[in-house]
Amino acid sequence: MTTMTVERGSGGRALRVLVAGGGIAGQALAYWLARGGHRVTVVERFPALRATGAQVDLRGQGIEAIERMGLLDAVRAELVDEPGVAFVDSRGRARATIMANTSGRGRQTLTSEYEIMRGDLVRILADATKDDVSQVFGLSVEGFEQDEHRVVASFSDGSTGEFDLLVGADGQGSRIRRAILPEGTDPYWRVGIHMAYWFVPRTASDGDIRDTYMVPGGRQIMRRSHNPAETQVYFVLREQSEEASAVHREPVERRREFWAGRFRDAGWQTERFVAGMEESPFFYSQEILQVRTGTWSEGRVVLAGDAAHCASPYSGMGVSGGLVGAYVLAGEINRHPDDLPTALANYDTVLRPFVDEIQAEVNPRLLRVGMPTSRWAIDAFRSATALACRLHVPDLVARWSKGDRGGGWRLPEHPVPPSAAAAAGAREPDGR
Repeated sequence: MTTMTVERGSGGRALRVLVAGGGIAGQALAYWLARGGHRVTVVERFPALRATGAQVDLRGQGIEAIERMGLLDAVRAELVDEPGVAFVDSRGRARATIMANTSGRGRQTLTSEYEIMRGDLVRILADATKDDVSQVFGLSVEGFEQDEHRVVASFSDGSTGEFDLLVGADGQGSRIRRAILPEGTDPYWRVGIHMAYWFVPRTASDGDIRDTYMVPGGRQIMRRSHNPAETQVYFVLREQSEEASAVHREPVERRREFWAGRFRDAGWQTERFVAGMEESPFFYSQEILQVRTGTWSEGRVVLAGDAAHCASPYSGMGVSGGLVGAYVLAGEINRHPDDLPTALANYDTVLRPFVDEIQAEVNPRLLRVGMPTSRWAIDAFRSATALACRLHVPDLVARWSKGDRGGGWRLPEHPVPPSAAAAAGAREPDGR
């Protein structure tokens, strides 16, 4: 068995930090910790940078976090053009269209002016740390032991590594979280909604406006196109059953079968979308839920991103929340590198009010209104939405709202000298 070691930097203040998970939150955290002069290793269980996934958006404080990283121009260069969201009937005719708020004030609507593919955002973040952070792929943290001085992580290849801090940025199904919470704790807050998404070839009829089609039985289909060759397909299902919750852990063939069966009679372009499911290079399904826990850390182990506070896609702040959380966590560590208990306690105190606000944006009653189960309820929803759009209600509400999700919570100031990363010296090899 080999041992991964990372040497301390000059002055004894640089921490050896292991980040488990190379997604958006993990890469953003690595960026800020490297700027603070710490020696950061990111381990990702996928064999390469996981630059895949569907479309995500940035809102409110998430945009500000990217701007403070100096990456806003890089993000703008990769944005997906999605000017609005249309609610269509079975013939694909738009009955109501809500446009994005591009006024520069207020809050975003159903679509943001900062829409980007998840893979492009991950690449931008990883490129920003490539000279300062050790990235190890095809490796996961299988367990750990800690005392007041260190954390010893055990990896999937049989090796071990000694660090000052372990960060679980390993998503809503986090293994790290499971290890630090009391046995039997259920961290999930469920809303009874499930989602699957994949890519199909784009056709001439696929426009830039996102199409949303409602189907009786609490079902919804969304189509959005992110480049000239591909279209994203989303099947959304309102169902509370053990089968629906369990299917996301099944082999991909079983998951495809489940979704095809649930939407077989849905109409519109369902046949095209189901046929494309089999050939898609990408397929993912999940239960829509939030992660709610009373603590985000134990000793020298801390949670970040969805592992700590997944807000769900319906919050509109999943990605932005991860970026903000990474900024706050790294900022507190950079302020208190010699006092991790204080740093981690401050992380919780500063960030939790923001997390509470964005999670509260998910209202089960409103979700049920947006996913009606009967034909008459669908018709009523379309008619009401069409009238509101004719009166410009969504546009006016967005423009005159007091900011985006997260309310008046402001991103704290965590100044880091631009030369701080260099102060730690050249990056050492991981020793494996």
